[in-house]
Amino acid sequence: MTDASTFAWQPVARSLPVARTADWLPDLLQPDLDVVFVGTAAGRRSADVGHYYAGAGNRFWSTLHHVGITRRAFAPEDDASLMDLGIGFTDLSKVGYGADDKITKDQIDLDRFERSLRIYQPRAIAFTGKKAASLWLKRRTDRIRYGGQRPRDNLPQVFVLCSPSGAARRYWRLDSWHELADWLRATRPWRF
Repeated sequence: MTDASTFAWQPVARSLPVARTADWLPDLLQPDLDVVFVGTAAGRRSADVGHYYAGAGNRFWSTLHHVGITRRAFAPEDDASLMDLGIGFTDLSKVGYGADDKITKDQIDLDRFERSLRIYQPRAIAFTGKKAASLWLKRRTDRIRYGGQRPRDNLPQVFVLCSPSGAARRYWRLDSWHELADWLRATRPWRF
């Protein structure tokens, strides 16, 4: 495994197809994305229906619109169409599903995630919760703050967002989501 602090971009061919897997939830990735949202694993409902952030209590889709990342409200079944807006999706585990505490260490594939970063080279990655961020950053969750992380050479900008999951409602705050939206607006207008 590559340590995130020493990870470096490698030039790649730009004619790669959109990534697809036969697992619970396919990656929705392509070159030239503005932001890729990264979870630990598909939630139970998302695994059942095959769309990201599909749980009834999940605030992901309404938050995208509320903070201005999208101009209109989208729903889980629209997830693939957001690639046209520069937004992609993946999880650290493509074989596990359910709550973060149900995902075992052997179900996490950081090498696959880092290969995807090298291939698709998004401008930013946004972890939708501290658990996924802690696995990649190799830091305990209590040592990670929400929002933009300190920039590192040859890496996309990293954001850690408050989890939109209904199970994490007691931690819910919009600050980190607004910070991501502000960064996207300030660095380069994304596609709508």
